[in-house]
Amino acid sequence: MKIGGYLCTGCGIGDRLDTKSLETVAVREGRIGFCKTHDFLCSQAGVDMIKADMAAEGDEKVTKAVIMACSRRAKTESFHFGATPVARVNLREGVIWIRPEGSEHDETTQEMAADYIRMGCAEAKAMQQADASGEQSKNNHIMVVGGGMTGMTAALEASKAGYYASIIEKADHLGGVMGQLKQRQPERSPYQNPQDTGVAALIAAVEADDKITVYLNSTIAKTAGAPGRFEVDIASTVGTGTHAEFGAIVQATGFTPYDANKLPEFSYGKTPNVVTQLELEALALAAGDGPIKRADGKVVENVVFVQCAGQRSQKEGHLSYCSGHCCATSIKQAMYFKDTNPEIETTVLFDDIRTPGAGGENFYRSAQDKFVTFRKGKVSTVDVKGNDLQVNFKDLILDEDAHMDADLVVLATGMLPNSGTDIDTMKDKDASGEIKVSVESILNLNYRQGPDVPHLVNGFADSHFICFPYETRRTGIYTAGPVRRPMDAGQAQTDAMGAVMKAIQAIENSAIGRAAHPRSGDLSFPTFRKEGCTQCKRCTVECPFGAIDEDEKGYPKYNEARCRRCGTCMGACPVQVISFKNYSIETVGAQLKAVDVPDEFQEKPRILVLACENDAYPALDMAAMKRNESSAFIRVIPVRCLGSTNTIWIKDALGSGYDGVVMMGCKKGADYQCHFVKGSEMAHVRMEKIGDTLSTMNLESERVAVHEVAITDIDRAPKLLDEMVEVINRVGLSPFKF
Repeated sequence: MKIGGYLCTGCGIGDRLDTKSLETVAVREGRIGFCKTHDFLCSQAGVDMIKADMAAEGDEKVTKAVIMACSRRAKTESFHFGATPVARVNLREGVIWIRPEGSEHDETTQEMAADYIRMGCAEAKAMQQADASGEQSKNNHIMVVGGGMTGMTAALEASKAGYYASIIEKADHLGGVMGQLKQRQPERSPYQNPQDTGVAALIAAVEADDKITVYLNSTIAKTAGAPGRFEVDIASTVGTGTHAEFGAIVQATGFTPYDANKLPEFSYGKTPNVVTQLELEALALAAGDGPIKRADGKVVENVVFVQCAGQRSQKEGHLSYCSGHCCATSIKQAMYFKDTNPEIETTVLFDDIRTPGAGGENFYRSAQDKFVTFRKGKVSTVDVKGNDLQVNFKDLILDEDAHMDADLVVLATGMLPNSGTDIDTMKDKDASGEIKVSVESILNLNYRQGPDVPHLVNGFADSHFICFPYETRRTGIYTAGPVRRPMDAGQAQTDAMGAVMKAIQAIENSAIGRAAHPRSGDLSFPTFRKEGCTQCKRCTVECPFGAIDEDEKGYPKYNEARCRRCGTCMGACPVQVISFKNYSIETVGAQLKAVDVPDEFQEKPRILVLACENDAYPALDMAAMKRNESSAFIRVIPVRCLGSTNTIWIKDALGSGYDGVVMMGCKKGADYQCHFVKGSEMAHVRMEKIGDTLSTMNLESERVAVHEVAITDIDRAPKLLDEMVEVINRVGLSPFKF
């Protein structure tokens, strides 16, 4: 085994640092085979130099490399050499860009660079080559659960890409909610009039596609396996069931309209003349090209649309969120009336009108041109007056109570996602201890965490639509359409395309053992040292992705294809027996121990920073790009996720003379931005107990700080480090310096 070091002098590194001295540090103190310099290491000539060393024969062959140049987030393709382990030393963003100009060969800046080189060499020594696990399999078949517009679009997009798809639909026909509509809001310029739903064309395309299989009257009885090898039992209500295998899954199970019976103040259920938006579609379809009639046969001459009926409300039982499509749907339905008879009175009572997306504003103005009335008002009640209705509301412009008569009232009631069961809501157990499922399961997963993908705060299927759309905590399973978040038909079709692309990525990655987003391409997977395992099950419980079970003896049993390589299990293990070949207790522990910690008489603090590679580390990088200065006393180690932080790193750092430790992870909670969902939250929970450790060491609690840092915290992130420097100045240097 030979470790080669490669030091770049470009981008100002050679001007700001004594590179000859750093070469010596790498070889003598880092104890690697050699260290070569290059003016532009990322250039073709620089990369070819490294590749030539890796292609050498015998003892001259480089099997590991230490790249001493820019951030690991830069030039990732240039410095990717297949399976060869590579440690990146950040001298550009991590040293010269955060130190003030004019500090050429400055002692503390030079010490900083030397420490990072020692750390990189130590990491490389502890790294091993990551190879595929041997569990790999490939299946080019995608299961699409739900046969509405989202599901059919997903299946067709999979077919276009050369993959097979099976649609599982519980009804006896395709189409979903969109199949119950007369028209949809426009998706083409000039965005002025409702257009055909396109459902019939989609159904025809699905039925004509030999790569698509449709299972009607069918549900999922059981889903087992992992990406590349899902095994699914499909139950049929009209025939025999089927067993099928899939490479990935797209859940496109749509939504159910909010129950208007929960709105007695609007007289729903007391008269057939108060309807929901979906019920109005049925009346419009029945009318064909003629005028829309009420249930009693009277032609509607005066219709009122009540927006946000039972939604955007904090009232118990109501929906707290906006359902996304309702405003445009009411505009479209008002046009149903106006296009039949321009004399019909159509009034939309709204608190806010929301028409986002392509052409939304044009569609709204087109309705105004047709003399649809938009009135800003908050409806309180709807009274039945014989065969007619009186709508009572607060006029929000005039700030006065008002009312108007109507033949028909249409309630915009919003959507509830068909997301299945959520383990967090399944509290009751039967006599055998089994959880009683109160909501029909959709996927019937054999995960210990529950039979369906977890839910977000409002019951929508788990998928953070800001950080990583379509991703769920169940690797290889992606959600799309209104089951993921409130949206209209156009957004749902775009969603379907995105989810299918993710499903294809999962299939291709699983075929060669690579991780899914956000560490796509990583071949490592967790292993554990059995003789040291205490069978505490913390790794099993804390894994956010259900990648760990137990065998018959209670030892961890890993399912590598489900694993996202976050390292949360590694951070959870109290006896440090879990590791990845290219990321482990040793790779991080070796780095922090490689730092030259000054003794107490030098009065130079050392502060360890463990920064999440997904948000905090990029924020520090971007702060460096802005030349935001940081202390020369900090030493940053990027971690895969703050959840991978094992308390042994904190103990070792403080015990070896570090003066403080700063942990920087992603935002947690309901509005989480953690790429591994629970990692940052778990780290905060673990660090709540670090005070006991500090107390036994007679150290101040302020020496360890945990922060939530977003990728946009470019100015805030360096300030958090400055705050720790101030803390150390106040409480004093560590008594463990030697």
